[in-house]
Amino acid sequence: MVRSSRRTLFLVVFILITCGFLGMVFGQKITPAAAPGGDSDMRESVHQFTTVYDVVEQNYAEPVNADRAIYNGAIPGMLHVLDPHSNFFDPKAYSLLREDQRGKYYGVGMTVGPRNNKVIVIAPFVGTPAYRAGIRPGDIIVAVDGKPTDNMSTSEVADLLKGPKGTTVHITILREGSDKPLEFSVVRDEIPRYSVDLHFMIHPGIGYMHVSGFNETTEHEVADALEQMGDLKGLILDLRQNPGGLLNEGVGVADKFLRKGQLIVSHHGRSSAEKRYVAAHGNGGKEYPLVVLVNRGTASAAEIVAGAIQDHDRGLVVGETTFGKGLVQTVYPLSENTGLALTTAKYYTPSGRLIQRDYSNVSLYDYYFNRTSEENGNNNGAAHEIKLTDSGRTVYGGGGITPDVKIAALKTNHFQDSLLQHYAFFNFAKRYVVGHHPTKSFEVDDAVLQEFRKFLDEEKIPYTEGELIENNEWLHSSIKSEIFVDAFGQEEGLKVRAETDPQIIKALDLLPQAKQLAENARRTIAERNNTHALNQ
Repeated sequence: MVRSSRRTLFLVVFILITCGFLGMVFGQKITPAAAPGGDSDMRESVHQFTTVYDVVEQNYAEPVNADRAIYNGAIPGMLHVLDPHSNFFDPKAYSLLREDQRGKYYGVGMTVGPRNNKVIVIAPFVGTPAYRAGIRPGDIIVAVDGKPTDNMSTSEVADLLKGPKGTTVHITILREGSDKPLEFSVVRDEIPRYSVDLHFMIHPGIGYMHVSGFNETTEHEVADALEQMGDLKGLILDLRQNPGGLLNEGVGVADKFLRKGQLIVSHHGRSSAEKRYVAAHGNGGKEYPLVVLVNRGTASAAEIVAGAIQDHDRGLVVGETTFGKGLVQTVYPLSENTGLALTTAKYYTPSGRLIQRDYSNVSLYDYYFNRTSEENGNNNGAAHEIKLTDSGRTVYGGGGITPDVKIAALKTNHFQDSLLQHYAFFNFAKRYVVGHHPTKSFEVDDAVLQEFRKFLDEEKIPYTEGELIENNEWLHSSIKSEIFVDAFGQEEGLKVRAETDPQIIKALDLLPQAKQLAENARRTIAERNNTHALNQ
C-alpha cells in the first residue's frame, strides 16, 4: 500500500511539473520575465501538495486509497480548472482510449447492455465469433468463465468477454424457449470497431451514411462506403451523436467532399505555430448534392467536417447547433500505463471562426448538459463572431456549427418513454422472432399490432387505444426495427430506423436546396473571380 501510494504521488507531482513546463498551472501563463518566480511558485505548489497529501494519508478517518484519491480526485480536479477537455486517463481509461482510436479490440464481437436487471446480448456483430457461435439478441449472460454475472455491471461483463486473440471464453446463456442454460465456448478474435456503422442506398441514386466517430480507420471506411454506393445523385452524411476523435481522420473525410487544395481546418495555440490542413486529393469532380445532419452531440472532428463543408458552400448543414468542442488535445503517454490529454491549441474553420463554445464561469455539468440558451432559440448566446462562407453567406463562430436549416431534436412523449423504459420492443421482438421466423419482407400489420397489445397486457405495461393510434408510425418503426435487429442483425435494424427517421426524411427533402446552394456558390465565386481579373 505504501509503495503504491508513493508511486501514485510521484505521478501527480510529475504531471504538475509537466503542466508547469508547458506554462499552464491552474490556467496561468508564465511569461519569460516571470520565469524565475514562476519556477519558485511551482516548487512551492508541489511542496504544498505533497504536504497536504501526507497529512491526509496519515490522519484521515479511514485508510486512503491512493489511486482513487489521485486518479479520480487530484489530477482531474487540477485539469478541469484549465478547461473542460484536458483530461487524465488512468490505466483502464487509457487502454479504452487507445482501443477506440485503433478502431479494433480483441473479444467475441457483440454489444451487451442492461435489460430487466440482467446483462443481455443486444446484438452480435455479423461474422464475429459470437455470431458464428449462434449467440442471439436477447440472450441473458448468466456467467462468464464460470463467474456468475449477478450484481455485475455491463462494463464488468464486457471486460470479462475481452481478452487476447486466440484465447477461449466460456459463456453461459439463458435463452427464451430453452429449458436449461446453454453453454458456449467462443474463441476470441480481433473485432473491428467500425465508425461507418451504416451506409446504404436509401433512395434510388441517393446514399445515406452514418459516421459514429473518427478512429484510425474512418477515412478508409468512408472511402470504401462511397465506392460501394457508386454513382451518387445525392448523399445524406449523418454526423449526429458523433463525438469526434482523431484530427487527421476528420481531415481525411472532409477531403472526400471538397476540391483539392481547399482549406479544411487550421489550429494554433500559445506555444504552437498555426498549422493548416488542406484537401490533398479532393473529390475528383464529384459534386453531387450533399446534406450533413448534425445535432448537439456532434463534436470535435465531426464539427471540423461540417464546418469545412459549410464554409466552402459544398453542402447544406441541417439539424441542431453542434456541441462546440474546438480545443486540440495532445495526448502525452505517462508512466504506469496512464496518459494526459492536454489542450494545446484551438481549431478554426476555413472562414476563420472558432469552433469552441465559451466555458468561462460555467460548471462542468452545465457545459455538457445544460444548453438552455440554445433551447430558447439563442444559438449564439456567447458567440458573436461573424464570418463569411466562400460565396459570402454569413456564419457564426465561437459556439459550435450553426446549421443552415434548423430541425428540432426528436422528443419522446410519456407513452413512448414508458414503453422504452420497460424495454417493450426489445422483449416483444425476442419473443416474436422465436415463434414466427420473419423474412426481410416482414411488415407490421394489424395482426402484429394485436400481438403487441397482448404482450403489453401480459407484461402489465399501461397504454390506451388513443395512445396506440396517436403513436402509430412510431410503433410500426420501433417494432419492425427491433425485429430486424433480432432476426437479421444490427445493421438491418438500423436501416429500418433510418428509413423512418423524421430528420433523415427531412434531409432527403432538402437535397434540391443543397444542390441550389452549391450551384449558386460556384456561380458567385466565378463572377467574383471574373470581376477581379477585369479590374487588374
